[in-house]
Amino acid sequence: MNSRNLIVFDMDGVIMDVSGSYRDVVRQTTKLFFHLARGAEKLPDPLFALSDLAALKQSGGLNNDWDLTFVVINLLFCLVNRPAIHESRDAWTRYRGTIGSCNVAPIAAILKSINNPLISLLKKYGQPENRFIEGLYHGDVGSGNIIKQIFQELYLGKNLFQSTYHLAPEMYSGEGYILREAVLIDRSVLDDLFKENVLAIATGRPKAEAEYPLNHFDLKKYFTLVLTLDDCLEEEKKIFEKSAKKVSLSKPNPFMLDAIVKSCRQSFTGLYYVGDMPDDMLAAARSRFGFKSIGILVSAPDKPELQRELKRAGADYLIDDFEDLKKIVL
Repeated sequence: MNSRNLIVFDMDGVIMDVSGSYRDVVRQTTKLFFHLARGAEKLPDPLFALSDLAALKQSGGLNNDWDLTFVVINLLFCLVNRPAIHESRDAWTRYRGTIGSCNVAPIAAILKSINNPLISLLKKYGQPENRFIEGLYHGDVGSGNIIKQIFQELYLGKNLFQSTYHLAPEMYSGEGYILREAVLIDRSVLDDLFKENVLAIATGRPKAEAEYPLNHFDLKKYFTLVLTLDDCLEEEKKIFEKSAKKVSLSKPNPFMLDAIVKSCRQSFTGLYYVGDMPDDMLAAARSRFGFKSIGILVSAPDKPELQRELKRAGADYLIDDFEDLKKIVL
């Protein structure tokens, strides 16, 4: 039997349209985080453009949208006149006590007055260290990670949040933004690719959040393997227990791509990774199995800018839609 190609896909912005879910949850988490502060009513809605957020994400190392949200909040907090930090050991009490004494009018002024405020703040402040904000992004949901918990409450919605974490939500009890996701890739394209190739997924999503849309939209049958953040964290834990070394195996680390190849236990004519972020291109380039990187622009709010960033990251191919993908791999 002739060898086939292995085609690995990222999920967000590739298989799934997350402009109304993950991306908007970053904005809504940030707004909800500051809602107790004085001047919160002056904050614009939306806080900032998705193109500005995309540019920040494309700056690298922010494949995880929890990390992206932390960076956004951290940057905006640089504009706040620092109050005395509430010293309660309880994270929610510390958060509410401190934010309630802040004035976020300066944040509102910047967000309303300049284009691309996030990128401007990144250029000005880099990755600032702030003990208060960092302390609210430590641990996990239910154990002090306020930023992640607000994000998960918004993304999952009340019922799915409760069933996932066995906790009542603190800040948001509405419908989950996960329900706003839509499929980007036509089923007919998946049918054609599936007939001639082995398909897999390497995503920074947690396992449960990857499986939900795949099952909901009946897409899981197309993919031989789905590797997620959970697989990275499990391997990171093993490495730490064995060598006491802390490593990150999330993209741009090629861990998931290499693990997929090893798990397939067969030879392939070609190896391809389809993604929409520079870190996806870097992961493909760093794989020891010789992946070709395919940067897709289908969901980009600013296609010319993303095209430049993907080229800079070493993309082997750039495509506008999935019909172009078929021309490469079939």
